[in-house]
Amino acid sequence: MDITFKVSNMFDEEKPDVLDEVEAEEETVEETVEIEEEAPAEEEAVEEEPEEEEVHYENAVNKGDFIMVDMTGSSVETGEVFDTSSEETAQAEGLYEEGRSYGSRLVIVGDGYVLRGLDEKLPGTAFDEEVEIEIDPQDAFGERNPDDLETVPYRVLRSKGINPYVGAEFEIDGRSAIVRSVGAGRVQVDYNHPLAGRKIVYKLKVVEHITDEKDIMRALLGRRFLGIETKEFKLKKTKKKLRIGIPDQIFFGENIQIAKRGVALDLLRYFEDIEEIEYYETIKRS
Repeated sequence: MDITFKVSNMFDEEKPDVLDEVEAEEETVEETVEIEEEAPAEEEAVEEEPEEEEVHYENAVNKGDFIMVDMTGSSVETGEVFDTSSEETAQAEGLYEEGRSYGSRLVIVGDGYVLRGLDEKLPGTAFDEEVEIEIDPQDAFGERNPDDLETVPYRVLRSKGINPYVGAEFEIDGRSAIVRSVGAGRVQVDYNHPLAGRKIVYKLKVVEHITDEKDIMRALLGRRFLGIETKEFKLKKTKKKLRIGIPDQIFFGENIQIAKRGVALDLLRYFEDIEEIEYYETIKRS
């Protein structure tokens, strides 16, 4: 603490008392310290709001569940089917794709395996019951954006090898688009999703609730190795490692390395006790 002494003229009749000044200054300092110490007490008085407890549903879907689902999505407005896990429905609606794997789909609830609006409404859905879940546009494919409509010269599209006609779908400059109108050498192109602005509905049924550890592992394998019977994979788990035997029918499959890496990342994500994934191949004498 700095103390300043005031020196009076030697001819002054009264001289200041130095001790009085020091005591007065110390009192001022003590008062300041007391005020600074009181300030944090006000901050400690602020209480944080308690987090809401997550609801748990009995005999129904909960967030984080591994489930297999049969599902078909359509537009509420037109009834047009745009997505289905059923091969029969896909063929009837003109959606069938050669080489695509149909059948019940793996969904890990809350992890974005399906549209956000559907994902959020799955908890509480009863097992083995067919239900309908409606989803508003903002939680499905978004609202329509007028700024995503563009008029393009006909010749520009033709120069890119595109034959524009109403309803034609193509990709231009890395963006998916659909032709809305053609006339007078100009084409109106719509970059909005075809289902933007529409309410959609999913008819679905949860056909299986997967809880067994190895069944979950096989479900994750089936998601990446499409069309392969997951029982063909051999699984052996040690304390911190999982060894996966690759069936010989996929030795020369396309994108096998990408699939193997994808499965490994999935397994490491959902099984915290596993530190290492090892794949092996077995070739037997024919």
